[in-house]
Amino acid sequence: MITDKKTKIVATLGPASANFDTMTDMVKSGVNVFRVNCSHSNPEGIRETIRLVREVNEKNNFSVAVLADLQGPKLRVGEIEDGAMLTTGNTFILTSKPCVGNSERAYLTYETFARDVKPGERILLDDGKLMLEVEESNQVDTVKTRVIQGGSLKSRKGVNLPNTKISLPCLTKKDLEDLEAALQEEVEWVGLSFVRSGEDIRQLRGEINARKSLAKIISKIEKPEAVEDIDDILTETDAVMVARGDLGVEVPMERVPVIQKMIVKKALAKSVPIIIATQMMETMMENLSPTRAEVNDVANSMLDGADAVMLSGETSVGKYPVQVVQMMRNIIVYVEENANFHFLDEHPPTKDAGDRYITDSICYNASKIADQIGAKAILTMTHSGYTGFKISSHRPRTTVAVFTANRSILNMLSLVWGVQTFYYDKLGSTDQSFADIKEMVVQAGLAKKGDRVIKIASMPIKELGMTNTLKISEVE
Repeated sequence: MITDKKTKIVATLGPASANFDTMTDMVKSGVNVFRVNCSHSNPEGIRETIRLVREVNEKNNFSVAVLADLQGPKLRVGEIEDGAMLTTGNTFILTSKPCVGNSERAYLTYETFARDVKPGERILLDDGKLMLEVEESNQVDTVKTRVIQGGSLKSRKGVNLPNTKISLPCLTKKDLEDLEAALQEEVEWVGLSFVRSGEDIRQLRGEINARKSLAKIISKIEKPEAVEDIDDILTETDAVMVARGDLGVEVPMERVPVIQKMIVKKALAKSVPIIIATQMMETMMENLSPTRAEVNDVANSMLDGADAVMLSGETSVGKYPVQVVQMMRNIIVYVEENANFHFLDEHPPTKDAGDRYITDSICYNASKIADQIGAKAILTMTHSGYTGFKISSHRPRTTVAVFTANRSILNMLSLVWGVQTFYYDKLGSTDQSFADIKEMVVQAGLAKKGDRVIKIASMPIKELGMTNTLKISEVE
């Protein structure tokens, strides 16, 4: 499905949207990737949702990707009595012994909590609405805190420990069960929550490789440790997400805009796709119009250089899942047509790329030449998706048309900025293949007679090697 925008939209599925008709309308309105939030599902529910996305793709000839977003070591309080209120200045107990919470104590789903926290550390509940400070711990199962900022506490609310080194593994038992289901359904992307270091990604990669899956990893940046180790994370991951909800609780919120810009800049330099997420159009959960601040947020995320912007509650539980996608698409199209995206830093390839140096050089120069000659499209054939990632990261003004015989690659590349995908499974002569894909671009309306296009490929094509050829031609 050819789109009129380069910046991609990720939409979270939930009760408001997880049905065939609504999902079809959402894709027609601009969705490129559907996010399955494993936090609110189980393995069978994950399977059903992924199969529903596949049905939408098959019956409409779409190439929408699936992002299975693992819950990770998310901390929550347990059941809380109705009407529980924490009073500023009072003592509040957190325990790893199961109990029904009240205004004086609560159960926390974190067995080593009492051993990990230290006096003076802050504990945030319900996205920072409530704040506690650790006074003492018995080092076994009970922590005494003082309420710094009180308020109502409800069941299953999230807990953030911005000052504490958490000893929990990056993949919980639930994550491994959810991952198994997602990989068996051949999901394209797996989201790793609460990443702390590159080692977390290597652990998930090992689980994926052990199952002989080709799924790629999106590392969610929502902890201060991840910001500190961002270079190693970007080296290990396939894509990254600035998850501003938990990040804005874990670090001082005034730091988040600067962190976002820093991560986008570093990700582009490494050709790593980047998603900006959380509270982008939150007003539209209840209203048909976003605030002006939300419109600016979407636009500024694009201008920073993001590959994709993400909708969470707006499409999973909001009242207007289709309309919010339409509104986000309208913002994207206008900004792309009227703003300058080409102030971003260039990142030409260096010889430390090793065997990929020639391919990287061709991708970089294809992007530069396309801008210089006003080419209507850059055409690339791939069996791994690598050239799509590389060309996109240079943000050419033209369309990046990727041709592959691997349908999972078609879907996977739906996340990547500026990429349009085409299924092509012929392996004839180089000239014939170039003629075929050029005709497909014309039929799709991306180019017409007299337009210039740039074609890159590996020659001979039948060997499926690394890219070594760049050719400029006119559409006849």
